[in-house]
Amino acid sequence: MKIISWNVNGIRSVITKGFESFLNTEKPDIICLQETRADESQVKLEFEHFPHRFWNPAGKKGYSGTAVFSAHEPLSVTRELGDQKHDGEGRVITLEYKKFWLVNVYVPNSKRGLERLDYRHNSWDVDFLAYIKKLEKKKPVVVCGDFNVAHKEIDLANPKTNVKNAGFTPEEREGFDSFISSGFVDTFREFTKDGGHYTWWSNMANSRERNIGWRIDYFLVSEKIKPSVKRSYILPSVMGSDHAPIVIEADLS
Repeated sequence: MKIISWNVNGIRSVITKGFESFLNTEKPDIICLQETRADESQVKLEFEHFPHRFWNPAGKKGYSGTAVFSAHEPLSVTRELGDQKHDGEGRVITLEYKKFWLVNVYVPNSKRGLERLDYRHNSWDVDFLAYIKKLEKKKPVVVCGDFNVAHKEIDLANPKTNVKNAGFTPEEREGFDSFISSGFVDTFREFTKDGGHYTWWSNMANSRERNIGWRIDYFLVSEKIKPSVKRSYILPSVMGSDHAPIVIEADLS
């Protein structure tokens, strides 16, 4: 099974920039999208390969939102976390399959000035981890999406100058540490140990061309299914968003 995750920075925009061609080339079984910034009624898609499509738009128009398109029908679908503190921004879709859960997440950004850092660190990260650990009691979990944090210094080009910036604060990194220490595996790092591999680049100063980026998009899996993951990689040459798609190939059937 091939699963792709991509923060598309607006699905209506990425559709005009080769999205259909990308899907026809890559042929994923499932694609998880973040920052769709639209609901289903605003998007025209004719992809017969994905008969099962699930949307979770934010209550605020043109903001946040997630979607999952799948060739395989899930056993169940859940949107949001079921907690009023977090729901309404369209940040989570959970699909249940026979042998695993698939959770697509768009983690809140702490924002410039760190105005949402306290919420992110003390509320969201804690509750989201509890949510996926609860799922894990029933069957293994695959979590993918934009986590809005570079975990280690190796995961961004300029760590020293970004310690006080959103996405690399000690609090955000500590939150991600909790996912790893609780047993979830950063699949990319299972296959690639060196630096220089990023999933997001600023639109300023030719950052992408210079590869001055951040790795903030991840596939995490339960330890139990780590051996099933055969590949985990980034597609940095795919354009259309300020993020690159990320991919896992795994035996999950």
